[in-house]
Order: sequence, then structure tokens, then C-alpha cells
Amino acid sequence: MNRRQSASLDRKKFLHDPVMLVTVVILIVALLLFVLYPLVILLMDSVWEEGHITLAIFDRILHLDRFQVAFVNTLRAGVLTALISTLLGLMFAYVDVYVKLRFKILEKLFGVVSLLPVVSPPFVLSLSMICLFGRSGLITRQLLHIYDSNIYGLFGIVVTQTLTFFPVCYLMLRGLLKNIDPSLEEASRDMGGTRWQVFTTVTLPLMLPGLGNAFLVTFIESAADFANPMLIGGDYDTLATTIYLQITGAYDKQGAAAMAVVLLSITILMFVIQKYYLESKTAATLTGKASRERVPITDKSVTVPLTILCALTSVFVVLMYAMVPMGALFKLWGRNYSLTLDHFKYIFSYGGLRAFKDSALLSAIAAPITAIMSMIIAYLVVKRKFKGRGLIELLSMLAMAVPGTVLGVGYIRGFSNGLFHTGFLQGIYGTSAILIIAFVVRSLPTGTRSGISALRQIDKSIEESAYDMGAGSGKVFMSVTLPLIKDSFFSGLVTAFVRSITAISAVILLVTPRWNMVTVQINSLAEKGTYGPACAYATILIVVVYAAVALMNLFIKHFGTSKIRRED
Repeated sequence: MNRRQSASLDRKKFLHDPVMLVTVVILIVALLLFVLYPLVILLMDSVWEEGHITLAIFDRILHLDRFQVAFVNTLRAGVLTALISTLLGLMFAYVDVYVKLRFKILEKLFGVVSLLPVVSPPFVLSLSMICLFGRSGLITRQLLHIYDSNIYGLFGIVVTQTLTFFPVCYLMLRGLLKNIDPSLEEASRDMGGTRWQVFTTVTLPLMLPGLGNAFLVTFIESAADFANPMLIGGDYDTLATTIYLQITGAYDKQGAAAMAVVLLSITILMFVIQKYYLESKTAATLTGKASRERVPITDKSVTVPLTILCALTSVFVVLMYAMVPMGALFKLWGRNYSLTLDHFKYIFSYGGLRAFKDSALLSAIAAPITAIMSMIIAYLVVKRKFKGRGLIELLSMLAMAVPGTVLGVGYIRGFSNGLFHTGFLQGIYGTSAILIIAFVVRSLPTGTRSGISALRQIDKSIEESAYDMGAGSGKVFMSVTLPLIKDSFFSGLVTAFVRSITAISAVILLVTPRWNMVTVQINSLAEKGTYGPACAYATILIVVVYAAVALMNLFIKHFGTSKIRRED
């Protein structure tokens, strides 16, 4: 049977499967409604005025000094953060893969550093920077007696974003380095090349697409970041914070929509380059699995300086995160360092328990929805052939390029006074439903990518056997496919919970007094300068997130990948 006949047979099976047809229709409608529609409404808002298409809104916004400054600031901060994060990530990845570490504790330390930003709220490092290096900072004021320290602005944003995002680059580049065939580098060494020459002429050229990939991913994250610029940016406005202020301060929804379109254009352009150009280049450049064991570098001229730099960076990152619980235990940061539990008592006396309940409840609802949708989308993309499959994959991944602030503005415009200002969807604006939908959309790309990777490892014949025995698509997915990828499912479940409970950029625009979110409370307290209660909130939030990750690891350990017993 040729490829055309096989595809035709797959389409016939698909058309005669009502469960699959209904699932696909529901998915496409949901993705169009909650991913594409808000973005289209933003575009329409920015070019539609008084019943006709016009560029007057863009013209007004583009001539605002505040917007011009924010646009340049966003590009400057994004480039600096992406560049430094990529270099730091490369250094950590090189040490991990190539260098023989003398102390096992360093491997554990690097592992902790790579995990911390994933399980922590996005603004934790900004709180730490203020507590350590601000005007009342422990280091600047108490140790160095510097009373006019100013960490706000570009410097503070770049430092906090770099420490937040470089572990992502590290994880990406570590995988690339492991896939480089050691024989290529050993051949260069045998010809008399120095370590530096081998790195610059062999290793680095093989990694260039991967480095570009890491750079663009970090740039997208930096440009879309709202929390860190909001807390430590001072008067250094970025597009994400300017959009927020345009709505909450200037009450200019159309202007905010135009700004959001500009920010969205930047991130989508970077996403398209990263996804459809650099990823393909990376796959074509690397040689796949290493053909022989790599010999670790033991030269002290290489190992000592690199290990020291990585160790110092790791210790600094851990210190930054450790300052959060310390800030929650000190009586008055910068003045009175006696230990107290007053900040914890304060937050629970003024709605703290409700904030944690609301955040945990909505995140717990969003997480399984996200995990199930991710696995279904991954299954359709990898295992099924039908018209519309590419649209489903595109829309599910598009959310990765949409900044949270942009999504928040899109939901405000789309569901408060857009096409659905009346009707059955009108009621979701201002309710918990809109928050849950935002959580799902923001976490969907991560779970989908994980599911696609897992499903591509499953032989097609396993599912075909179930179909041949008369099982329908729903039965096959639930009884065959899902059990085989349950590790990815559980991982996506917890990742969605973590991302939801620590989200702020979209939530801060959609939350109402009916729902009290932890991240919004932390942001509000930090803006007022009440860092003790803010650190107390953040400390408990980190504990909750770590507990969720620990439970997931324990669950996978006992109920994870099925072990097939082989009887002789």
C-alpha cells in the first residue's frame, strides 16, 4: 500500500469515527474562540474606529513618547537578557557535559538552580534584589553602608530576568551538547588543536542554531515578562507594563490594544523564526546519539575557572531565593532584623487563606483540563491524519508566543464588549471561568510539546492492534495510548498547576474582587513597599509548589511507566 492509499484509508477511518469527529470539532472551536478570537479582536480594536478601518489609533500610539520609550526599552532589555542568559546557559551546559566535576555536591547544586525558576513565582528574584541590594538592602545598607543604592531600572530587570531564564537555556543547550559526536572533536584534538580551537571551530559551529534558538526563546520570555519590570523596573517602562498602565491608568482600551498588537507582532516574529527555521536547522546540524563515550575534560586550566564561575553563580542564585523566607521572618527589613512570625499572621488575618484557597482551587481545576487537552491534541497531531490537524497544532502552539498581558487585554476586549458582550459567553467575563480558561491557554503549549515527544516513541502497530479488535478511538486512547504516556500526562498535570498558581501577567488584568489570587496579592504588597508580607506570601507559595512537584515525583515513582514482566 502506497502513502496516498494509506492516507486515504486513515481519512476514511477518521470520518467514520463519531467520537473523534466530535472531539476535533470541539477542540477547533475552543482554540478558535479562546486563542485566535481574542487576538483578532485586538487587531480589530487597533484599526477600527467610528465604523471604519483606520490607522489613526496606531498613529496616535506610535507618536506617544511613553510608547516609543517602552518599545526601545523592551528591545534593549530583551537583547541583553537573551545574550547574557544564553552565554550563562552555554557555560553551565558545557561544564555539565564536558567537564569532570570533582565534587558531587556541585552536580546537585546545578540541578537545584535549574529547577528553582520553574517552581517559583516569576517575581521572587525581584523581591530578593530589593531586599539585598535596595536602599534598605541587607548587603548595600547593612554590610557596605551604601545608603543611596539604586537597583531599579534596566540593570535590575536584566539581572532578575537573566537569573530567571538562563536555566532554561542551560537545559536546552545541555541536550544539544550531549548529541554532538565526540569523535568530531577528538579528530581536531588529534590534529594538534587546542581546547579553545576545538571549541571555536568544531563545537560552536555545530551549536549555532541551538544558541540562536535559546537566544530567541529567552528574548520572547523577556519581552513578555510583566512581573519583574513591574516590581523592579522603576521608571524604566517596558511594553508589558505600559499596556497594563494604559488600561488601568489611562483607561485607554483601544490604545492598549494597539500596543498589545505591537508586542504580539514582536513575539510572534521571534516565535516563527525560532519554531520554523532554527529548530529545523538544529535537527539537521546535530549528528544524533553519540557514537562513543565522551572523555571528560580534566585540564585544570579549563575545569577550575569554569567550575568556579558556575559555582559562584549557583550560590548567588540560591542566596537570592533564600532571601524570600528570610524576608518573611525579619521584623522590619532594613531596620529591625529580629525574627518574628507577624508577617505570616498578618496575611492570614487579611484574606491570605482565601487567596491560597482561590488560587489552588482554580489551578487544580485548570491543571487536569490542560493535561487532558494537551494529550488529545498531541495524539491527533502525531497519530491521526485529517484536514485541520495543522490548524490545531498551530493554534495550540500560538499561545506560547502570546504574552500574558496581551492575552489579558484580548479577553477583556473580546468577552466584555466584543462579539460576545451578550449571549451565552457574556457571563464568563469577571468570573472564575475566564481565569481558568486563561490558565489552560497559557499552559497548553508546554503540555502539547511534551505529549508529542512521548507519542512519537510509541509504535503505531500497538494501537492498530486495538483497532483491529474492534475498539473505537476513545477506547484506544483511554486504554492503550494514555497509559503508555502517563508519565508525560502527570508531568503536564503538575506543570500546568505550577504555571497556573504562579501566573500573574494575564491574571492581574482579569481578576475581580470575587476571586483573590496569591500572585496579585504579592504584586500589590510589593508595589506598596510592604516586603515582609509579600515575602511571606511568596514563601508559602513556593512551599505549595514544591509539595506539588514532590507529590508528582512520588506518584510517578510508584505508578509511572508500566513495567512489562517477562516470563521465560
